[in-house]
Amino acid sequence: MKRIQFSLIMLAVILMGCGGDYRDAAIGGVSEVLVVVDSSRVSGPIGDALRSTLGRFIQTIPRGEPRYDLQFRTIRTNEDLKQHQKHKNLVLVSHLEDSSNVGKYVNSLLSESVKQRIRNGEQYVFSLKDRWYRDQWITIFMANNEAELPGVIRDHEEQVLQSLYSVEIVRHEFDVYRRGEQTALADSLFNAKGFSFRIQHDYKIGIDTTDFMTFRRYLEDNDRWIWIHWMENVVSLDHVNTTWINAKRDSLNQLYFRGTREDAYVTTDYRRALESKLINLNGRRAYEMRGIWIMSDQSMGGPFVCYVIYDQAQKRLYFMEYGQFSPKFKQRRFVYQFDVMARSFRTTSTL
Repeated sequence: MKRIQFSLIMLAVILMGCGGDYRDAAIGGVSEVLVVVDSSRVSGPIGDALRSTLGRFIQTIPRGEPRYDLQFRTIRTNEDLKQHQKHKNLVLVSHLEDSSNVGKYVNSLLSESVKQRIRNGEQYVFSLKDRWYRDQWITIFMANNEAELPGVIRDHEEQVLQSLYSVEIVRHEFDVYRRGEQTALADSLFNAKGFSFRIQHDYKIGIDTTDFMTFRRYLEDNDRWIWIHWMENVVSLDHVNTTWINAKRDSLNQLYFRGTREDAYVTTDYRRALESKLINLNGRRAYEMRGIWIMSDQSMGGPFVCYVIYDQAQKRLYFMEYGQFSPKFKQRRFVYQFDVMARSFRTTSTL
């Protein structure tokens, strides 16, 4: 094995003229995470902790897909290190007593003051942005010793997932609108309905009433739709909770999304995981609901995501829901695409 000399690689980028970052962009697929850890720990408690957090399966997608695709790598040569540093999503895992090649390298990245914070139990997770390449997200999991590492990874799961999600959603934005968007349609919605969002290039309007609209992107093997419902004169959210939201969603889906059989309609599959949380969406209080829809005759189903958004100035309560039926395709990236569109939702009160 080649002898590896570890040193902290400092890149000095000299920006001339109008400025900017002229380094190469980081590589790697969207939602792919390269995990650099000593190979002896991939199949043990440390690898298990990573797979059950960053790599845990999304329960609100019918066939289940991992939150992120983990690719485990170690360091054997300087060339390995150079290749690992190119990845856009990079996780480094080590501890202060780690004498492996990975351990020596990761420890070389940390100053003595940072190491002291680890010894004191003050900090175990460290984030870097664009360290070696453009558009790069890097997180370091550190602990005092190997036995502490699985707990550190699990304890910081939500913090790290949220950090990576905020970066990934920006990357998905390019994918959503790379073929264009329907700005004229978005503007007409804003003027006629009092709300709008950035609409992907090939969604078509379906139902259009005084308080309900649908947008559909139909392909035979990948049918996707968005519906928006708005309620006027809502002065309080005291009555709004997940039970009320799901009852309202089910009544709207039953009314507007029916099958070829008279008794078949879209409803929520309450036998499967149903996730809900209160979030801030562009400065507004909103509920986020994720789960699986089915036809009442159980003939088909798929993922749904629903945002319930309150606009106090308009005194309006908005429902914005996405559904998908694609039995032949993975669905994770399409759900993320809707998240991008939902986060562009705006109303006349934002002017």
